[in-house]
Amino acid sequence: MRRAVAVLAFALASTNAVAQRFDATSPVTGQPDNPGVGQDTAPNGLPALRQRVPDGFSRDEGRASPGGDATGGDQTGGDSLRSPLSPPIPTQAQPGLSQLDTRVNSGGQRTSGGTTAPRNLAPSALLRTRAAPPRRLGSATHRITQEITQVPAPALRLTPIIQQPVVGVPLPQAATPLRPILPLLAISPALGLLTPGFILGTDLARPIPTDPAYAPIGYQIGSFTVLPSFSQSIGYDSNPDQTTRQLEKGSAALRTEGAVDFQSNWSSSSLGGSLRGSYLETPQNEAASRPAADGVVRMRIDANRDLHIDAEGRFLVDTQRTSSPNFLAGAVASTATSRPLLAVYGASLGATETFNRLSVTLRGSVDRSEFDNARLSDGTIINQSDRNLNQYSLQLRTAYEVSPDFSPFIDLLGDTRVYDLRRDLSGVQRDSDGIAFAVGASFGLARTLTGEVSAGIQHRTYVDATLRDINAPLVNAALVWSASPLTTVRLTAATGVTETTIPGSSGILTDVGTLEVQHDLLRNLSLVVGGSFLRNVYQGSTIRENGYSATARLDYHLTRWLTLRGTYIFQQINSTVVGSSFSENTFLFGVRVNP
Repeated sequence: MRRAVAVLAFALASTNAVAQRFDATSPVTGQPDNPGVGQDTAPNGLPALRQRVPDGFSRDEGRASPGGDATGGDQTGGDSLRSPLSPPIPTQAQPGLSQLDTRVNSGGQRTSGGTTAPRNLAPSALLRTRAAPPRRLGSATHRITQEITQVPAPALRLTPIIQQPVVGVPLPQAATPLRPILPLLAISPALGLLTPGFILGTDLARPIPTDPAYAPIGYQIGSFTVLPSFSQSIGYDSNPDQTTRQLEKGSAALRTEGAVDFQSNWSSSSLGGSLRGSYLETPQNEAASRPAADGVVRMRIDANRDLHIDAEGRFLVDTQRTSSPNFLAGAVASTATSRPLLAVYGASLGATETFNRLSVTLRGSVDRSEFDNARLSDGTIINQSDRNLNQYSLQLRTAYEVSPDFSPFIDLLGDTRVYDLRRDLSGVQRDSDGIAFAVGASFGLARTLTGEVSAGIQHRTYVDATLRDINAPLVNAALVWSASPLTTVRLTAATGVTETTIPGSSGILTDVGTLEVQHDLLRNLSLVVGGSFLRNVYQGSTIRENGYSATARLDYHLTRWLTLRGTYIFQQINSTVVGSSFSENTFLFGVRVNP
């Protein structure tokens, strides 16, 4: 009896010493003791969080086993490291255990999501060699992403452009813009009122392309590049009055000239222009001193990809020679004490629409011509107000781009000229209407010959029945030929019907042309020679005028901003009017400054 009581007491003591265990019921039938994802079974039977160490392994009763759970995305044991092509390891079902995602490790223990084994053994050496290397910290694209998002890109306008020099090959010559003979339309009434000297001087007095090492840099003012220039010359003029040999009076000549060119630096649209003014002083013949100026400002507005709008403003100031037939008689003209002023100014507005290779341009223009009165030596004033007029013109051009270097076009031009006075001093109505048709092409042949040429016919009808209609050919050309990297040839030509107040004459058929050759002797030494031709045929009258002009100029560039210049100009006009013919020689030497 005593022995039985002792055994019972010992059993009760042992029972109280063991901690009470609570078995969790698995949600999966037949699999008890499943603590859930990311949890392990504690010694007391309750679920507990799985303990992890920094190297990614969990602790289970002091043994290290690959951490993770199949249901949480981290597989453990050998099957978690098995290649997708490796065959599955067969397992034996154990009674009372779930077969869901059941795998056997290298030690024969079942692992992964539904394991109830007290411990998971470490993988074998074979599995260790087949295991993937530990993942690197961060992202492979971290540095690239950081450079793109956190390192600012350098400004392109502050980045220098460095080009390697090419030895033995001439520098490419900059494209030379086409320059018309005048900053006015070829059909302007001012064309026949100018002397060959002015026509040639206007074309050749502008800056010519020079070597880049001596080209002016200009100033950056806002979004514009401005190129100012100033020149001062001294020399001799044999006939500043441009009168007959019997009345000519030579004098020393002082010529002062200023010019400014500007161009916008916009990504789209543009605004640019060229303005020039000069004054010729003849101290020994003050009556022959005279000013001259001309300029043009052009603006292009890019409305969209296929439409752009062009606007232009222009002006011209010159003086009439005292031996002009428009002063009615040579005897009267020879007694004029000063050269009357002539002013022509106007504006144009047009639009160009492009349909693939076809382009259509419509442009309207308004020009105004004003003439100053002539004062004679005896005090008589010749009123020229009857020559003041307005001209309104409309031009339609249709062009087709056969290739980037060849574009033929068709021009239709119409204009009307309206005088301030209904009748001139002779009682004749000078108002008239004109129409012209021309066919031409703009081209660039191998980049050596570029320009535009057109030819057609023009017709003019006058309001006064005493004035006969005029039918005449219409020719215009502006060509630039780069004969070599050192030589450039320019040719310009224009025809038109200009106005006159000579009694019985309805108008003047005027033809002008200029040929200019520029050759660079050295990088800083340029020689320019040129000549011009002018012919005036007075319709309904016997008056004829043939004019010639020639020039030679030598430019020596000391620096970018300083140039020495020597110029010689010869002019001659032969007229059927007595006292209207003259010959003139001008020599000038000076400096040109491009600040």
